[in-house]
Amino acid sequence: MADENIEVEVQTFISEEKYDQFLEFFNENAIFIKEDFQETYYFDENSNLRIQRNNDCAKLWHKSGNVHDEFMEEVEIITKREDFELLERFLNKLGHTAKIKWLRDRKEFNWDGIKVSLDYTRGYGYILELEKMGTDEDKEIILKELKQKLNEFNIPITSKEEFNKRFNDYKKNWRELIEYDN
Repeated sequence: MADENIEVEVQTFISEEKYDQFLEFFNENAIFIKEDFQETYYFDENSNLRIQRNNDCAKLWHKSGNVHDEFMEEVEIITKREDFELLERFLNKLGHTAKIKWLRDRKEFNWDGIKVSLDYTRGYGYILELEKMGTDEDKEIILKELKQKLNEFNIPITSKEEFNKRFNDYKKNWRELIEYDN
Protein backbone atom coordinates (compact mmCIF):
# COMPACT_ATOMS: atom_id res chain seq x y z
CA MET A 1 0.00 0.00 0.00
CA ALA A 2 1.30 3.46 -0.91
CA ASP A 3 2.13 5.97 1.80
CA GLU A 4 -0.55 8.56 2.50
CA ASN A 5 1.81 11.51 2.26
CA ILE A 6 -0.21 13.72 -0.07
CA GLU A 7 -2.12 16.45 1.72
CA VAL A 8 -5.38 17.21 -0.08
CA GLU A 9 -7.16 20.35 1.05
CA VAL A 10 -9.78 22.89 0.16
CA GLN A 11 -9.98 26.17 1.95
CA THR A 12 -11.94 29.35 1.77
CA PHE A 13 -11.99 32.72 3.42
CA ILE A 14 -15.06 33.26 5.58
CA SER A 15 -16.47 36.17 7.58
CA GLU A 16 -16.26 36.36 11.36
CA GLU A 17 -20.00 35.70 11.44
CA LYS A 18 -19.61 32.53 9.32
CA TYR A 19 -16.69 31.49 11.53
CA ASP A 20 -18.96 31.65 14.59
CA GLN A 21 -21.67 29.68 12.75
CA PHE A 22 -19.18 26.99 11.67
CA LEU A 23 -17.78 26.79 15.18
CA GLU A 24 -21.26 26.09 16.51
CA PHE A 25 -21.96 23.56 13.71
CA PHE A 26 -18.75 21.59 14.22
CA ASN A 27 -19.06 21.66 18.00
CA GLU A 28 -22.44 19.94 17.55
CA ASN A 29 -21.67 17.68 14.56
CA ALA A 30 -18.00 16.73 14.76
CA ILE A 31 -15.42 15.52 17.24
CA PHE A 32 -13.42 18.36 18.75
CA ILE A 33 -9.71 17.53 18.49
CA LYS A 34 -7.94 20.57 19.90
CA GLU A 35 -7.52 24.29 20.08
CA ASP A 36 -4.09 25.54 19.18
CA PHE A 37 -2.06 28.73 18.87
CA GLN A 38 0.48 28.49 16.06
CA GLU A 39 3.44 30.69 15.30
CA THR A 40 4.67 29.75 11.83
CA TYR A 41 7.63 31.08 9.86
CA TYR A 42 7.86 30.60 6.09
CA PHE A 43 11.42 30.47 4.81
CA ASP A 44 12.12 31.20 1.17
CA GLU A 45 8.51 30.51 0.25
CA ASN A 46 9.43 29.19 -3.21
CA SER A 47 10.73 26.06 -1.47
CA ASN A 48 7.76 25.97 0.95
CA LEU A 49 10.04 25.34 3.93
CA ARG A 50 8.48 26.20 7.30
CA ILE A 51 8.90 25.97 11.04
CA GLN A 52 6.14 26.16 13.61
CA ARG A 53 5.70 26.37 17.34
CA ASN A 54 2.28 25.42 18.65
CA ASN A 55 0.86 24.54 22.05
CA ASP A 56 2.37 21.03 22.00
CA CYS A 57 5.54 20.94 19.91
CA ALA A 58 7.74 22.52 17.29
CA LYS A 59 8.16 21.23 13.79
CA LEU A 60 10.15 21.68 10.65
CA TRP A 61 8.37 20.78 7.46
CA HIS A 62 8.42 21.03 3.73
CA LYS A 63 5.49 20.89 1.34
CA SER A 64 6.06 20.33 -2.35
CA GLY A 65 4.30 22.74 -4.67
CA ASN A 66 3.03 26.23 -4.04
CA VAL A 67 1.42 27.66 -0.93
CA HIS A 68 -2.23 27.32 -2.02
CA ASP A 69 -2.03 24.16 -4.12
CA GLU A 70 -4.74 21.57 -3.58
CA PHE A 71 -2.17 18.74 -3.47
CA MET A 72 1.17 18.85 -1.68
CA GLU A 73 3.56 16.15 -0.65
CA GLU A 74 4.37 16.81 2.97
CA VAL A 75 7.42 15.82 5.00
CA GLU A 76 7.67 16.95 8.62
CA ILE A 77 9.94 16.52 11.60
CA ILE A 78 8.32 17.05 14.98
CA THR A 79 10.39 17.97 18.00
CA LYS A 80 10.02 19.57 21.42
CA ARG A 81 8.33 22.96 21.60
CA GLU A 82 11.49 24.40 23.15
CA ASP A 83 13.45 23.56 19.96
CA PHE A 84 11.71 26.25 17.89
CA GLU A 85 14.53 28.81 18.23
CA LEU A 86 17.08 26.06 17.50
CA LEU A 87 15.24 25.22 14.26
CA GLU A 88 15.24 28.88 13.28
CA ARG A 89 18.98 29.24 14.03
CA PHE A 90 19.71 26.04 12.09
CA LEU A 91 17.88 27.32 9.01
CA ASN A 92 19.54 30.73 9.34
CA LYS A 93 22.96 29.00 9.39
CA LEU A 94 22.01 27.26 6.14
CA GLY A 95 21.25 30.65 4.58
CA HIS A 96 17.47 30.63 4.95
CA THR A 97 15.67 33.62 6.42
CA ALA A 98 12.07 33.93 7.55
CA LYS A 99 10.13 35.77 4.85
CA ILE A 100 6.73 35.69 6.54
CA LYS A 101 5.52 35.08 10.08
CA TRP A 102 1.97 34.01 10.93
CA LEU A 103 0.11 34.06 14.23
CA ARG A 104 -2.89 31.75 14.06
CA ASP A 105 -5.60 30.56 16.42
CA ARG A 106 -6.87 27.18 15.18
CA LYS A 107 -9.75 25.00 16.24
CA GLU A 108 -9.51 21.48 14.85
CA PHE A 109 -12.24 18.87 14.42
CA ASN A 110 -12.69 15.39 12.96
CA TRP A 111 -15.81 15.46 10.81
CA ASP A 112 -16.56 12.05 9.30
CA GLY A 113 -12.85 11.35 8.78
CA ILE A 114 -12.09 14.84 7.46
CA LYS A 115 -9.78 17.15 9.37
CA VAL A 116 -11.56 20.50 9.71
CA SER A 117 -9.64 23.59 10.76
CA LEU A 118 -11.30 26.86 11.69
CA ASP A 119 -8.57 29.47 11.67
CA TYR A 120 -8.19 33.07 12.60
CA THR A 121 -4.84 34.37 11.42
CA ARG A 122 -3.94 37.80 12.74
CA GLY A 123 -3.85 40.33 9.91
CA TYR A 124 -5.01 37.76 7.33
CA GLY A 125 -8.51 36.68 8.24
CA TYR A 126 -10.83 33.76 8.95
CA ILE A 127 -10.45 30.52 7.00
CA LEU A 128 -12.32 27.23 6.87
CA GLU A 129 -10.12 24.35 5.73
CA LEU A 130 -11.05 20.73 4.99
CA GLU A 131 -8.12 18.31 4.71
CA LYS A 132 -7.47 14.65 4.19
CA MET A 133 -4.25 12.75 3.62
CA GLY A 134 -4.08 10.36 0.70
CA THR A 135 -1.91 8.77 -1.93
CA ASP A 136 -0.98 10.08 -5.32
CA GLU A 137 -3.46 7.57 -6.77
CA ASP A 138 -6.51 8.71 -4.78
CA LYS A 139 -5.88 12.45 -4.43
CA GLU A 140 -8.39 13.45 -7.15
CA ILE A 141 -11.14 11.36 -5.52
CA ILE A 142 -10.42 12.95 -2.14
CA LEU A 143 -10.42 16.44 -3.65
CA LYS A 144 -13.83 15.83 -5.20
CA GLU A 145 -15.14 14.60 -1.82
CA LEU A 146 -13.81 17.66 0.02
CA LYS A 147 -15.24 20.07 -2.55
CA GLN A 148 -18.62 18.32 -2.29
CA LYS A 149 -18.57 18.63 1.52
CA LEU A 150 -17.77 22.33 1.28
CA ASN A 151 -20.48 22.76 -1.36
CA GLU A 152 -23.02 21.39 1.13
CA PHE A 153 -22.53 24.61 3.12
CA ASN A 154 -23.37 26.75 0.08
CA ILE A 155 -20.19 28.75 0.34
CA PRO A 156 -17.80 29.15 -2.57
CA ILE A 157 -14.21 28.00 -2.44
CA THR A 158 -11.97 31.04 -2.54
CA SER A 159 -10.10 31.02 -5.85
CA LYS A 160 -6.38 30.39 -5.99
CA GLU A 161 -6.02 33.86 -7.53
CA GLU A 162 -7.74 35.50 -4.55
CA PHE A 163 -5.63 33.48 -2.08
CA ASN A 164 -2.47 34.47 -3.95
CA LYS A 165 -3.50 38.14 -3.99
CA ARG A 166 -4.23 38.16 -0.24
CA PHE A 167 -1.07 36.14 0.46
CA ASN A 168 1.05 38.64 -1.49
CA ASP A 169 -0.60 41.57 0.31
CA TYR A 170 0.08 39.88 3.64
CA LYS A 171 3.68 39.10 2.64
CA LYS A 172 4.31 42.80 1.96
CA ASN A 173 2.68 44.04 5.16
CA TRP A 174 2.80 41.24 7.74
CA ARG A 175 4.96 43.14 10.23
CA GLU A 176 2.40 45.96 10.48
CA LEU A 177 -0.57 43.59 10.26
CA ILE A 178 0.41 41.49 13.25
CA GLU A 179 2.27 44.21 15.17
CA TYR A 180 5.13 41.83 15.66
CA ASP A 181 8.24 42.93 17.56
CA ASN A 182 11.43 41.64 15.94
